[in-house]
Amino acid sequence: MEIPALLLATLLSPAVASAQGDPSRLFGPDDMVGLPRVGDPSPSPDGKWVAYTVTEVDPKDWKATTQTWIVPSTGGEPRRLTHHEKGATSPRWSPDSRTIAFVSSRSGASQVWLLPLEGGEPRPLTTLSTGASDPVWSPTGTHLAFASKVYPDCPDDEANEKRAKEIEKSGVRMRRIDRLLYRHWDEWQEGRRPHVFVVEVSTGKVRDVNAGDDLADMPVFSLGGPDGYAFSPDGKEIAFTRGPERNEAWSTNADLWIAPVEPGAKARNLTQANPAWDGSPAYSPDGRWIAYRFQQKPGFESDRFRLGLIDRANGTVTSLASDVDRGIEEIEWAPDSKAIFASTEDEGRRALWAIPLEGGPSKKILSDRSAWETRLSPQGRFFTARIAGFTKPNEVWRFELDGSDARPLTHHADAAIARKDLGTVESVRYPGALGATVQAWLVKPPRYDPSRRYPLLLLVHGGPQNAWLDAFSSRWNPQVFAARGFVAMMPNPHGSTGFGQAFTDQISRDWGGACYEDCMKAVDWAIEQGIADPGRLCAAGASFGGYMMNWINGHTDRFKAIVAHAGLYNLPAKYTTTEELWFPEWDIGGTPWDNPEAFARWSPHTYAKNMRTPTLITHGELDFRVPVSEGMGLFTALQRQGVPSRLLLFPDEGHWILKPRNARLWIQEMLDWLDRYGKGGGAAAAPANAFSSPR
Repeated sequence: MEIPALLLATLLSPAVASAQGDPSRLFGPDDMVGLPRVGDPSPSPDGKWVAYTVTEVDPKDWKATTQTWIVPSTGGEPRRLTHHEKGATSPRWSPDSRTIAFVSSRSGASQVWLLPLEGGEPRPLTTLSTGASDPVWSPTGTHLAFASKVYPDCPDDEANEKRAKEIEKSGVRMRRIDRLLYRHWDEWQEGRRPHVFVVEVSTGKVRDVNAGDDLADMPVFSLGGPDGYAFSPDGKEIAFTRGPERNEAWSTNADLWIAPVEPGAKARNLTQANPAWDGSPAYSPDGRWIAYRFQQKPGFESDRFRLGLIDRANGTVTSLASDVDRGIEEIEWAPDSKAIFASTEDEGRRALWAIPLEGGPSKKILSDRSAWETRLSPQGRFFTARIAGFTKPNEVWRFELDGSDARPLTHHADAAIARKDLGTVESVRYPGALGATVQAWLVKPPRYDPSRRYPLLLLVHGGPQNAWLDAFSSRWNPQVFAARGFVAMMPNPHGSTGFGQAFTDQISRDWGGACYEDCMKAVDWAIEQGIADPGRLCAAGASFGGYMMNWINGHTDRFKAIVAHAGLYNLPAKYTTTEELWFPEWDIGGTPWDNPEAFARWSPHTYAKNMRTPTLITHGELDFRVPVSEGMGLFTALQRQGVPSRLLLFPDEGHWILKPRNARLWIQEMLDWLDRYGKGGGAAAAPANAFSSPR
């Protein structure tokens, strides 16, 4: 009889718990998934309030719902504003601070709703059959902009709705595909394209800014960062990001365009000269400038995002912040239009910079804690941010403009965390490949005993142009593994972001080179320091981290157990089934038919005959970035060679395992696998056809 995963965890835990104290104080999968998640803080224009969201999971059915809250900007008792079971996301203040716009699917498709702060029921502002998302107020308060995916050749919503009903009524389940990027992440495009809309608040009259031009769409893809559109201070103009023409599957090019809010002149391209990405517009409060983010290398999605500035009077384009060798992310103007605040990754955390418009050095305001979604009070008296760390779940914090007087405004997860013993966290550095010093996070179990050696779990991040940041994750949280008795080693090897663009660039066309060496040297360092038991080494990772698990499996037998989630296995095959082709074309170097040697050299499947490590493979069947065939191919190779392996498929998940019920089982299966093979227990291999499902 097979023991259910959650019961197995209970049976395996006592030895760990007895060594680390009260078992109820250990941080487990239910804690990771069930903690309230705070996000999207936004100060009101009058400076009195901060709106934000809280996602909570009901332990009865493990269903997550996001609601909108507010809290006084000076501190005090928070108040929940929405209660509908469908939730409310993306809270945005009207310029007079009297109304909050939010997005909810309470009436069917997601729509923009308006909630008066003084009381009363919210009312729908949009009623499009195609839905609405990402609202942005005009500074005058007369309009909102939002995004919706429509059929480009349909002139209005009536035509869009008719088209959708005809398809549904036909009963035919066929997809007619004429161009690439026909699906993205976990969603089929179905012939629809994202367009920018504006809606008049007083009448509900809606206008499609991109109507009538199939080539004026917003990009289906997003390279990250803030909103893709913004209003001018007088509310008469809107700037937006427009995607490439017909080659978006292999081009990262996008341009910054402007168009009148009211029907009139055609949209105008402001950044046509740059063949790489331009977007994320932000108008200066005085109306003179448009700040934006841009890249310089076409086809390279991880090229450093730089800060650009357009003079609206003459169209002159200049660049700022040349002294910041970090990718610019969120940008926001100071109220006097003399500086721009910008966030970046920085040495394993997230920093906030003040960048002067008239020259002079950029000033780092925040760097000792990770800050997301920084928002400046419109009067410029303070800013808010979502702050988190490996031992601190997300909460809303307030800061003075120079980063001083840091204080939390919310405490939604405090009580739950206080009931848990968390592992200690250290930022360490060790000698890596190519003569570099590599930063890593080390998370030790609660009640860590320095006289003992512990089982080590090497965690490799995705990307590969990404980083382990000082953050509190609801997916890959090292505290869960530390509570199980592992030391979690989380290196930021070559290719990681936030350590200078040259360090990020190195991994391109060298996937299994310096990055792999950095990971092995991280393990060596932990052994040399007397931390890790060399006989109990494990490794886990997702996406590129999953690729590195497969690469490790084909190149060393030093690990006792591996967990590979959404990992790349067969690079030539993956190229033809993924959606964003620019990524492998840049990072591997061309196409499989033009450069077959590189695709074979860096593909884990080339080294499958060397794979001997017991491996847990997990994959979402709706993953279009790394299609499920990659996990299946790896499983077949391991099973055919008699390597202990298990394949967990989630039919309703994409690249990430997000549904709370699925996430609990997913992380528990990982822990069970690592316990079984990684701690020297010598458990027998599961039968080759073993399969368990919560259904």
